[in-house]
Amino acid sequence: MLVWDDVRLHLTAGTKEFIEANAAWLTVFPLPAHAPDLNPAQGSWALVKRDLGNPAAADLSEITRAVKRRLKKIQYRPDLVDGCVTAAGPSLDG
Repeated sequence: MLVWDDVRLHLTAGTKEFIEANAAWLTVFPLPAHAPDLNPAQGSWALVKRDLGNPAAADLSEITRAVKRRLKKIQYRPDLVDGCVTAAGPSLDG
């Protein structure tokens, strides 16, 4: 299964060829180009940004470390991850 946001960047000849060549087993679920409400990753980034606030970092590596720490915290909170998936709409029950 491929859940695919329909960004122009993804509409390359190679991508189209891959999808056509694997149509027997690959199901493609196209999303609109900008659909944050359908993308569980957007919920995760919202949690990171909420915790991060508006830092005054000395350099990019400092921001990178802060973001990685927050992502790690989310990783160990399955309830938060489940909430992001549930908010995006798909069922967790399979």
